[in-house]
This record gives sequence, structure tokens and C-alpha cells, in this order.
Amino acid sequence: QVQLVESGGGLVQAGGSLRLSCAASGSIFSINAMGWYRQAPGKQRELVAAITSGGSTNYADSVKGRFTISRDNAKKTVCLQMNSLKPEDTAVYYCNTVPSFVIWGQGTQVTVSS
Repeated sequence: QVQLVESGGGLVQAGGSLRLSCAASGSIFSINAMGWYRQAPGKQRELVAAITSGGSTNYADSVKGRFTISRDNAKKTVCLQMNSLKPEDTAVYYCNTVPSFVIWGQGTQVTVSS
């Protein structure tokens, strides 16, 4: 059974940075695109960054130029470096395959104060 465990969230002031990490178990990791999603209160979950097994990346317009996704296939981890954070980045952040088909983990809360 594949499991995803996110970590690294916290409270940060606008303009600050955070680095999120996701540890995955199971054999699917190295062959699937992975992504970071987020869900803000009252809003639908959205995909903000994705990375293929070969390392190609794609970002939502709202985070382009500020967030960087990376992965280590040997360690089965995917990270999200978030810089120049804004209050509107406040959300619970999750990792999953792209498209998502693994049971969602607990996520990690990111709160950006103005």
C-alpha cells in the first residue's frame, strides 16, 4: 500500500520561505509524475506544481517563479521550495501522483501572515 507523508509546513511572514517534503512508500514513485496540491479554506484542492519521472516541471501561474519542485527517485521524496510567500498561499499542502490516485495523506499546513 502506497503511503504519502508530508512535512515542513509552518507559520511564516509574507516574503518568507518554506521547504516542504513528501516521503513516499511503494514502487509507484519512480514511474509516476508527482505533484504538490493545496487546499485553502472554502476552496477546492488545486495542483500547484508537478514533476515527471524524468524531471520536467510545470507550475500553476499563481506560483510560477516563486515555487520550485524537485524529486529524488532513489529516496522516494519530492520537495517544494516556496519563496516570496504571500498570504494567499495559506493552505494545507499535499503531495500525490499526477493525476492523483493515491489515498491522500494528512498534508502539512502552511500559514503566511501579512
